[in-house]
Amino acid sequence: MAVDHDRLFKELITTFFEEFLLLFFPHVHEHIDFQHVSFLSEELFTDVTAGEKYRVDLLVETKLKGEDSLIIVHIENQSYVQPSFPERMFIYFSRLFEKYRKRMLPIAVFSYDSLRHEPSSFTLQFPFFDVLHFQFLTVELRKQNWRDYIRHDNPIAAALLSKMGYTESERIELKKQFLRMIVRMELDEAKQRLLIGFFETYVKLSDEEEQQLRNEVNEMETKEKEQVLELIISYEKKALEKGLKEGVERGRQQGLQQGLQQGLQQGLQQEKRQIAKKMLAKGYDIQAIHELTELPVEEIEKLK
Repeated sequence: MAVDHDRLFKELITTFFEEFLLLFFPHVHEHIDFQHVSFLSEELFTDVTAGEKYRVDLLVETKLKGEDSLIIVHIENQSYVQPSFPERMFIYFSRLFEKYRKRMLPIAVFSYDSLRHEPSSFTLQFPFFDVLHFQFLTVELRKQNWRDYIRHDNPIAAALLSKMGYTESERIELKKQFLRMIVRMELDEAKQRLLIGFFETYVKLSDEEEQQLRNEVNEMETKEKEQVLELIISYEKKALEKGLKEGVERGRQQGLQQGLQQGLQQGLQQEKRQIAKKMLAKGYDIQAIHELTELPVEEIEKLK
């Protein structure tokens, strides 16, 4: 299933809008009254010449120095070169201004996986006269050094570590620092789930890397180690329980299609064995696997 990147980014920034501005644009943050923030409905624009439709990802209405003002946050997730992007930002701006007639602050977030320069302005000029110089604020995530953000107790910083500049060899350390940030912030479960889901969409460790992560966590100081391990186990258990539930349903459907009780049981048992193998690979003890899958201890031993 394809990942809806726009939806993920929109949900993240909508939930942590104030933290987003504080992290990347503190000079903007200090001027906004966050007691008066409302998220407006999406705007859909049609480019008649190109025959394409464009959607503004996030519109936020707030008070800026006592006046109503719109802030436009445009989340750009395309992974290919788009030279016309600044022009498109200007078109968004002009059409939104035409509708709302309020001061607006346009912001673009670039989450490309490659490093390249992104312009932050659009100009129209002649050799003898400058007609227009339109500017917008930008965040180029891949150019950010993730280690510069791990001391921030900011949920946006934690989630967006996954889109910053890191190497393949840093992936385990990256996730370890992400988990430490989550533990420090003491967020409610819903926000934790949003951040972890976002991070793991973009940083997927192999079973071997997950085991190495656990080993490194076990070497941390006792209190922090316990909190991080508890977080890892809690979310892995939920994921495995979800997988088991889905597997049971698949097995049930398989059994129904075959019209045989034997087929049902075989489907269920096979799914449980697959879950058990994954848990063994992640370092779970046999008793925990037995309690979750209800497989006999002897059978789990044979799966090693």
